[in-house]
Amino acid sequence: MTFLQEEFGYQKPLRYLCQYETRLGLKTIPGRLITARGVKPVGLSQWQRDNFYLYGVVEPLSGYSFFYKFPHLNGDYFQYFLELLFAEFGDDIAVIQLEQGSFHKGKTLDYPDNIIPIFQPPHSPELNPIERFWKFLKYKLQWENCKTIPQLQQKLTYALKTITPELIASLTSYDFILEPLFRAAS
Repeated sequence: MTFLQEEFGYQKPLRYLCQYETRLGLKTIPGRLITARGVKPVGLSQWQRDNFYLYGVVEPLSGYSFFYKFPHLNGDYFQYFLELLFAEFGDDIAVIQLEQGSFHKGKTLDYPDNIIPIFQPPHSPELNPIERFWKFLKYKLQWENCKTIPQLQQKLTYALKTITPELIASLTSYDFILEPLFRAAS
């Protein structure tokens, strides 16, 4: 971290974030149902295919999070997400862990000066802590049968408001990430 602080200035805070996207839509997210012994569980499902993508970052150390909804998953929307994130950070410097999707590495993609991308190995989503957050968020939306995208967005907004930074930190704080961060900071 000393090299990065020398490069960008000692006065600027340095943050470690994890980024990924998830698809949410009107198709029911199934899950376990609790019933009495001997009673077969029945969950109402719908198969509508309308969906959108939620782009997000989480900071495992503090539980900070930033999310934005887009209709598609591509480089243009990812670039816009980075610009929104850049505006949110101000002078802070962020090292962001990303997967190696083509829209994360596109030739036309321009990372802001205060965002430093690091790419995880291919085919290893389990290394990205935000995956645990997406799993938890989808758990909160299980068996929701929304008729329209705005109705789903309303339920998503409510679910996100109920998730505290402490909960995000507990979901995303992997030892193999936090230990090197603490060592680098000392």
